[in-house]
Amino acid sequence: MTIDLFSDTNYDPTPAMRKAMYKAEVGNEVAGEDPTVNRLIEKVCTILGKEAGVFMPSGTMCNGVAYRVWCQRPGDRIFFDKYAHAANMAAGLPCGLVGATPVGIECEKGIFSAEQLQSAIGERKGYNLPQERIVSIEQTTNLGGGAVWPVSTLQSIQQVALRHKMVIHMDGARLFNAVIATRISAQKFCRYTDSVWVDFSKGLGAPMGAVLCGSKAFIDTAWYYKFQQGGAMHQVGILAAGCLYALENHRERLAEDHEHAQLLAQLLKNHPHVLINPKDIETNIVIFRLHNTKLTAYQLAHALLGRGIRLLALDDNKLRAIVHQGISQHDIHTVSQAIQYALNGSSLPA
Repeated sequence: MTIDLFSDTNYDPTPAMRKAMYKAEVGNEVAGEDPTVNRLIEKVCTILGKEAGVFMPSGTMCNGVAYRVWCQRPGDRIFFDKYAHAANMAAGLPCGLVGATPVGIECEKGIFSAEQLQSAIGERKGYNLPQERIVSIEQTTNLGGGAVWPVSTLQSIQQVALRHKMVIHMDGARLFNAVIATRISAQKFCRYTDSVWVDFSKGLGAPMGAVLCGSKAFIDTAWYYKFQQGGAMHQVGILAAGCLYALENHRERLAEDHEHAQLLAQLLKNHPHVLINPKDIETNIVIFRLHNTKLTAYQLAHALLGRGIRLLALDDNKLRAIVHQGISQHDIHTVSQAIQYALNGSSLPA
C-alpha cells in the first residue's frame, strides 16, 4: 500500500520505538512483576486521574471486560451512539460476550445529548424489562467523523446517569486526539467517567496495547475477566515499552495528523462530486459523501486501491479516511488529485 488511509492502526513502529522495545525490562505481568508494564500503568493513571489500571492487548478487550464488570444481570442495557464501534464493529461484543442489550441513540456526529439519553432510557419499570446499566461514550467518535465530546456534554450526561444509577464508560481509542485538538486535559475529559481506556495502536503508533483504568475495586474485578478472556500475559514489557515510548513521544505530533486531515477536507470541498464541510473535521478522521456521480463509494475505493491508495467505503456514497503519522502533506495532495480524476472518469494520474 502506497498511501493507506484505511485506519490509523496501519503504521509500523518507528526505529526509536523498536529500540525501546528491544531494551525493555520485562517480568511476569500476571504477577504484577513486569516493571515496564507497571510504569506504563502508573503513568496512564496519572494522566487520566484514575486510581488503578490494567494492561490489555487491545481496546476491544478493554470494552468487553469493562462491560462485563458493570453489567450485573444478563440483558442489562448499554447505551451507545447508534454507530458506535463497540456496538457495531466488534463481532457482536455486547450481546455475544457480555450478554447485554445494546441501545443505539440516533445523534449528530456520534454525540448524544442528556435529553436524548433520557429519552432512550425512558421511564418504564417492570420485572420484564432489562435494567439500564452503562452509558458508553466513544472519544473521539469513529463513524461520527472524529468529533470530540465536549466536557459540558459529558457533565450533563453524568447527571442523567447518576439519576438512573448508571455508570459512564469511555472508549478512549482516540482520547489523546481529543486532548491535542482542544488542549483540554485528559483528566478533565475523564472526570465524568467511571471507567476509561486509552489505545496506543491508533495515532500513537504502537503495535498493540491499551490500558483500562478506574477505581481499584473496578480493576480488581476487571482482572478476573481479563484472565477469562485470555488476556493474561508474561514478559509483555516488550509491548508495554512501545506504548510507553508512544505516550512520551508521540502525543504532541497528533496535531500534524489533524492538520493533514483538515488539508484533505479543504481540497475535497472543491471537488464538484464531493460533499464535505471542513468545519466538521475536528481531529484525524475525514468522512465525505459522493454527489452527482455514477460511481458508488465502493467503486471509487476499488479504483483508488488499484493505485495503492486505500480508503474505507462506509456505504454506497460515503467514504472514510483516517490520517496518521505515515501520511505526508504530499500524500494528501496525491489522494485528492486521484479522487478528482476517478470521479471525473479520467485515468488516475501516474
